[in-house]
Amino acid sequence: MVNTAERIGRWMRARVTAAHARGLVVGVSGGLDSAVVARLCQLAMPDRALGVLLPCHSNPDDERDARLVAAHFELPTIRVDLGPAVDPLQRTLTEAMAGLPPGMDAAPPSSDDTRVRMSLANLKPRLRMASLYFVANRLNYLVAGTGNRAELAIGYFTKHGDGGVDLMPLGRLLKSDVRALARQLGVPASIIEKPPTAGLWVGQTDEGEMGFSYPELEAYLRDGPEAVPPAVALRIERLIRATEHKRALPPMPDED
Repeated sequence: MVNTAERIGRWMRARVTAAHARGLVVGVSGGLDSAVVARLCQLAMPDRALGVLLPCHSNPDDERDARLVAAHFELPTIRVDLGPAVDPLQRTLTEAMAGLPPGMDAAPPSSDDTRVRMSLANLKPRLRMASLYFVANRLNYLVAGTGNRAELAIGYFTKHGDGGVDLMPLGRLLKSDVRALARQLGVPASIIEKPPTAGLWVGQTDEGEMGFSYPELEAYLRDGPEAVPPAVALRIERLIRATEHKRALPPMPDED
């Protein structure tokens, strides 16, 4: 990890230059990955890195941690509260879905229905994506994503949400690699030790939603299916297959 930060920082700077952009913007969530990317943005583009806080009925502790990261690294930030935007949009969409023609299969508006919960929860990262690009477009910056190799492998990100970025500095690093890099960069210990969560709903955690731990996922990706229990390997493989569309351009029909 000795030269990882410098290597990634140089790569990020080269991407900015190639795009004829001026800097980098990143959503600062209060989590480990965003803290590491925020610092890498600073190393790549000193004085032209901006963090954006994007609370959306979020856990107040997450915003506190995001502010801690920004203060620790003296990262300039702006705050965009998406709560007032997401509420009327959710209501409008729910009302529209209630008017579907008879016979169309739509999940009932029940709070315990997974499809309803996920469709509403995914509005948050998609609104965040749109907000980050608004800021980036105004400044002629690129949007830096926070996804790591483990999450990308199983599609643990929202399509056109946190997956909608210009570059992914952590895309080749597993979670343990990111944690080691965080220590190298001087990320506060409380952020490094914080349980990973996408903050989609109260009590949500990455590992709880995935159904296995990050160490198990890393063991699978490093050493193959034999490195984890068969049930875990099966679940990981199902997620990889089911989320292939997230890692590819939209399909097009073959030419005649």
